Amino acid sequence: MKRWNIMLTGFGTVGRQVARLLEQRRERYRELYQADVRLVGVVRSASGLYDENGIDSEKREDYAHTKQTRNPSWNALEFIKSAQADVLIEAGPSEKEGGPGLTYIRHALENAIHAIAISKGALVVDYAGLAALAKKNGVALKVSGATAAALPTIDLLQYNLAGCEVKRVEGIFTGTTNFVLTKMMEEGLSCAEAVELAQKMGIAEPDPSYDIDGWDTASKLTILANAAFGMQVNLTDITRASIREITSLQMETWKKHTKIPKLIGSIQKEANGTLSVAVELCAVDYTHPFASVSGTTKAIRVETDVMGDLLVVGGKSDPVAAAAAALKDLEHIISR
Repeated sequence: MKRWNIMLTGFGTVGRQVARLLEQRRERYRELYQADVRLVGVVRSASGLYDENGIDSEKREDYAHTKQTRNPSWNALEFIKSAQADVLIEAGPSEKEGGPGLTYIRHALENAIHAIAISKGALVVDYAGLAALAKKNGVALKVSGATAAALPTIDLLQYNLAGCEVKRVEGIFTGTTNFVLTKMMEEGLSCAEAVELAQKMGIAEPDPSYDIDGWDTASKLTILANAAFGMQVNLTDITRASIREITSLQMETWKKHTKIPKLIGSIQKEANGTLSVAVELCAVDYTHPFASVSGTTKAIRVETDVMGDLLVVGGKSDPVAAAAAALKDLEHIISR
């Protein structure tokens, strides 16, 4: 039975769910893939936890609640290297410049370690470079958790539609934003009130701007354009809309004309082969496929040359779903 050592970088809400699911699914991996999968290392910003036999739930809980103290001699890369991991799962915060996640993923791929990204920052900054590193060293770079998580986007485009020309992709890729728009439309809440409700429910971050100003959707589009279309698209190239300035009067006007507001991200392949990528606030008709997509639910619609149009709706928007998407990627790796 092959042993698979897992290194987890980032131990916040999503990272802890990754660790929990890994332990919960150990027998599944053994039975289906003859794989002995063990979480041997966890990295936080100022410390690490390692056990060559696998980190059990008691140690994880203790570590999660241990206050970190900055150690000047702490070196995360040396820690990762010494753990002899086979797979690195990056679950740290998404940072616009890539942050530590970019360093961790690049280090893993350079050392022939498979990498699974949940955070988006590294992929937005340098997907092409990371993908080239993975190819050069014969390992996988997987990104399901960073591209709408439980909603299958990247797998749909890369595998299910292999051989097709994808002409257009559009979707509701950010569950938080869709929740806010739904509450504004159906309950008459202001944007600020809907965001506050989302925060109380644990749906929105304390600083919601990444979601409501379209950055989250734009980041996912950047990754999809690079990974699925093989085109160099930068985050700054994307036209981006915000839902922040929607007024009650605008909402009433949309209701009067039987329109429903949605924040839609799209990738359009033009006749000359270039891509047009945008995040737009659209008022769609009730007959539109996205009209009934409410709350935190997400959706993707794809237009192809020979397989017609496909619509996928669903996928939870929570830390468990994000963790599960990453472990779907893990199963693809260990089953090869």
